[in-house]
Amino acid sequence: MSYDLIVIGTGPGGYVAAIRAAQLGLKTAVVEKRKTHGGTCLNVGCIPSKALLHASHMFEDARDHFEGLGIGVSAPKLDLKKMQAFKQEGVDGNTKGVEFLLKKNKIDAFIGTGRIAAVGQVEVTAEDGSNQLLQTKNILIATGSDVTRLPGIEIDEKAVVSSTGALELESVPKRLVVIGAGVIGLELGSVWRRLGAEVTVVEYLDRILPGMDGEIAKNFQRILSKQGFQFKLGAKVTGVQTTSKSATLTFEPAAGGAAETLEADVVLVAIGRVPYTEGLGLEHVGVQKDNRGRVLTDAHFATNVTGIYAIGDVIAGPMLAHKAEDEGVAVAEILAGKAGHVNYDVIPSVVYTFPEVASVGKTEEELKGAGIAYNAGKFPFTANGRAKVNRTTDGFVKILADAATDKVLGVHIIGPEAGNLIHEAAIAMEFGASSEDMARTCHAHPTLAEAVKEAALAVEKRAIHM
Repeated sequence: MSYDLIVIGTGPGGYVAAIRAAQLGLKTAVVEKRKTHGGTCLNVGCIPSKALLHASHMFEDARDHFEGLGIGVSAPKLDLKKMQAFKQEGVDGNTKGVEFLLKKNKIDAFIGTGRIAAVGQVEVTAEDGSNQLLQTKNILIATGSDVTRLPGIEIDEKAVVSSTGALELESVPKRLVVIGAGVIGLELGSVWRRLGAEVTVVEYLDRILPGMDGEIAKNFQRILSKQGFQFKLGAKVTGVQTTSKSATLTFEPAAGGAAETLEADVVLVAIGRVPYTEGLGLEHVGVQKDNRGRVLTDAHFATNVTGIYAIGDVIAGPMLAHKAEDEGVAVAEILAGKAGHVNYDVIPSVVYTFPEVASVGKTEEELKGAGIAYNAGKFPFTANGRAKVNRTTDGFVKILADAATDKVLGVHIIGPEAGNLIHEAAIAMEFGASSEDMARTCHAHPTLAEAVKEAALAVEKRAIHM
């Protein structure tokens, strides 16, 4: 069998690349090690976690907030088994959807472990051990990432779990300790806190959400603390001892000092992810990687070996599904002779807690570090009519614009629907908008989006409602 393109991995980057390549007339195949398509995101990441975030948010609303809206209900009862089934239904629907799209676009799908046997050759090893050798003009590595392990701490997916295990707990832990104050840890910590767990987050750095705007992170920590989260920042985890029923975590100040312990029913290790390249045969064919294990590529996603390309979590850049998707489209278009391109300055990121946190473009710290003069406009949701009536007033919108040109350089939102609101800013930035452009755009009333307009007005210190 001979193809124009074989994609190894059918996560968001891989399956999108395959579909776009097929649309452009390339004979395309995909290789997937799981029995279902969609990669980490659809199977054990973005999709199942959002299902549990949604369900747990509804549970908390019914328990704590309905009465204040004049809705009298008896205390809700948690049926975790049914909630997990709800989650799985969403996963199955999405993975089957990808399978349908691959068939619709006449893409051949091979289930098994893919290995680059040589330039232009992909070997597929099925679960029963049988092998197939596929011929191709081009190979695209889209194998994604795996959880980062802490040295000396074994993840057994029972007492010590990864994000995968944290999605499959059969009961609500009384005490959950999360190692890592990044997006994954805070999202999954939110799920189990809403359902009744006492959550403590242990983070090596002296702040949460590394890489996010500092003011946003500080305010978000305050909100989470008000919700019941406890934080141990600037803390280095030195060990976890487990029994059949519990775990004891030992940590000490990152700067040095006396050790402390925390008792937990479950410990979640959520310290990040690493590129997944194991067994791909990269060394065999001479594909170069950097010192962090990422596949090295040029501006056109090509590796140092002719005919081999890479996208997504396995290369440099934010480990985000939508970033991988855009790269998948770009590389397919490049292979078809078109001008595929990704604007890395306008890739939004979202934390799907409540309230949500969303960001696109530069942070204040990045602008200061680069010596770029800027003006900042902020508007709080406490002054937004829709947020007031909905009782969702935590947070604010912040817009950063170039001091000389007024071009929007970054937008940061903490508040209700932040993950949707951020795309107004992303589209504006994609077209090179100024804060004045955003401020002059008529927004419907009453909407949460008016807070974005008011923040744009605030850049020039002329917000109306504060």
